[in-house]
Amino acid sequence: MINVSDQHVQHAPRSLIVTLYGAYGRFAPGPVPVAELIRLLAAVGVDAPSVRSSVSRLKRRGLLLPARTAEGAAGYELSAEARELLDDGDRRVYATAAPHEDGGWVLAVFSVPESERQKRHVLRSRLAGLGFGTAAPGVWIAPARLYEETRHALGRLGLDSYVDFFRGEHLGFTATAGAVARWWDLAAIAKEHEAFLDRHARVLHDWERRKDTPPEEAYRDYLLALDSWRHLPYVDPGLPARLLPVDWPGTRSAAVFRALHERLRDAGARYAGMGPETGPTSLPGQ
Repeated sequence: MINVSDQHVQHAPRSLIVTLYGAYGRFAPGPVPVAELIRLLAAVGVDAPSVRSSVSRLKRRGLLLPARTAEGAAGYELSAEARELLDDGDRRVYATAAPHEDGGWVLAVFSVPESERQKRHVLRSRLAGLGFGTAAPGVWIAPARLYEETRHALGRLGLDSYVDFFRGEHLGFTATAGAVARWWDLAAIAKEHEAFLDRHARVLHDWERRKDTPPEEAYRDYLLALDSWRHLPYVDPGLPARLLPVDWPGTRSAAVFRALHERLRDAGARYAGMGPETGPTSLPGQ
């Protein structure tokens, strides 16, 4: 099995804490004790000072709230905002970024008064972060199935009044596959998938050769894979297969994540001591 030191250098402590809460911590019956956070993050190579400083930053952002466990130990629980963000993320993260069927497009066009021009950057960043490409200056495009999620995200940020949405199909003059290559940087997206495969395909290969699934090892490899994966479905909006290059690596990276999820998540929950049985224990489409 791959050594922790080969993997954890790619993972920021703050990101791993968010991933830990998303995978396991939000199913805990109460606040997660600080001592338990330190134990669980140590398993993926994060030292105690880094855990404490990262938790403090998440607390300042309003995502973690200090609380006492039933035994009186200091701990942290998710804020309502953080729970909503994780619930929203489930629909994207566990659906995987494999190519989807062609369901048309959604266009987002926004206009921000000069007096509020700082919101332009926020809108651009948010649309890009949701997987939108740029069809033209001020015109953003994404697969139509991302409309509801985008509407909800912008509404939560109070940005919905600046945006108009349109549904439609691409009619040319450029072939749609060529236009998609302009709207998104497919080479950069492919590179992200290849990086995921470089880190985690060999981990899956090692697990496929084993019959046992020790909880600590399962927890470690699953948390690292999920931490790498959960950003990818936002980088890659899941474009129709006919519009993507041949042998698109997103298909392979999605399959690797799906297999690691199925093999490791529940065993990892036993090590974490927090059951995911109320969460998405299987991936959509299965």
